[in-house]
Amino acid sequence: MVTFVDLFCGGGFGGRGAVSARAKPILAVDAWELAAKTYKSNFPSAEVICSPIEELKPSQLAKLYKPDVLLTSPECTSHSIARGSKPGCEKSKETAIGIVPWINAMKPRWLIVENVNRMKKWGRHNELISSIESHGYQVNDLLLNAADFGTAQSRKRMFLICDNEGTVINEKDLKSLHNRRNKTARDIIDWSGKYRSNPLYKDGRAQATIDRAERAMAKLGHKKDFIIVYYGSDYAGGWQSLDVPLRTVTTIDRFGLVTWKGDTPYLRMLQPQELMKAMGTGSKHVLPHGSRRDKVKLCGNGVCSPVMEIIFKKISQVYASELELVS
Repeated sequence: MVTFVDLFCGGGFGGRGAVSARAKPILAVDAWELAAKTYKSNFPSAEVICSPIEELKPSQLAKLYKPDVLLTSPECTSHSIARGSKPGCEKSKETAIGIVPWINAMKPRWLIVENVNRMKKWGRHNELISSIESHGYQVNDLLLNAADFGTAQSRKRMFLICDNEGTVINEKDLKSLHNRRNKTARDIIDWSGKYRSNPLYKDGRAQATIDRAERAMAKLGHKKDFIIVYYGSDYAGGWQSLDVPLRTVTTIDRFGLVTWKGDTPYLRMLQPQELMKAMGTGSKHVLPHGSRRDKVKLCGNGVCSPVMEIIFKKISQVYASELELVS
C-alpha cells in the first residue's frame, strides 16, 4: 500500500482522493485547528498535527514516518488571482519553500505540490523547482483542470508531480486512467427543496445581484434555472449555466442558485454539501466541525479529490510496472 504524508492537509479533500486510490495517510499537518480536526474525523488512523510546518522539526518526524509520497498544498492565497489587486504576502508564498526541509528529511520517492497556476509568476518559483531537482527528482509540471477528471467544477491548478526515479508523467498519461463521465453544475444541486429560497425581487436585495440575474434571464429566457456568480473576474456577466461545470469554488460564498415557482424567480446560496460534491469528495467525506462559513472555506481551500485519485493511481501503476520488470 502506498503511504503518504499530507502537508497543508486542509479538510482532507486531496487526501480523500489518495485514499480512494488505496493509499494510506500516515501523517497530516495543518495550521488551522478546524482543518486538522476535520482531517482526523475523516482519517482517524492518521497522526494529525495542528501547527505551521516551520514550527516543526521534520528531521525528528522522519524517524517515525517514512512515506512513499509527500503530498503538499502550500498556502495559495497570496498567489491567487482571487486576491484582486491586494498585494501578496511573501511569508505566505514562502510556505512552498518550507517544504524543502521535509523533502530532505523524509526522502520520499514521490513529491506532489499543488497550487494555483499563478504561482509560476512568483519570483522564487524557479528556486523551488531547482531545489526539488537538486534532490534528484524528475519534476513534471502540469496544469490540470478538475473538470477533465469527472469533477463538476472547472478548477485549474498547477501540479508538480515529482519522482526521484525519473518517471515522466504528462496530462495524457493521467487522462488515460480516467473513466468517469463529465459532470456539470446541475449534478451537484440538491433538488429536494430542503434548502430555503427567497424571492429574487425582495426588499433589501442588492441591485448588483438583481443585475446579474437579469443578464442571465435576458440570455436564457424566463423559467430557466441558473447560477449567479459573485466576485467574478472573467467578465462573464456574473452568472453561469447549470449545464457546464461549476466555476472555481473559493473560500467565500460565491454561488447563488436561481429557480422558479411559476413566474417568480427564487434565490438561495449553494450549501457546503453541494460544494463538497463540486470538490468530488464522494459520500464518505464529512465536515462535522465548524460553522457554515468555515465549511465553505474548507471547500475553497481544498484539492479536488478525483484529480488526486488519478495521480495516486498513476503512482500505483508505476510501482506495478516496476514489480513486473523485477519478476
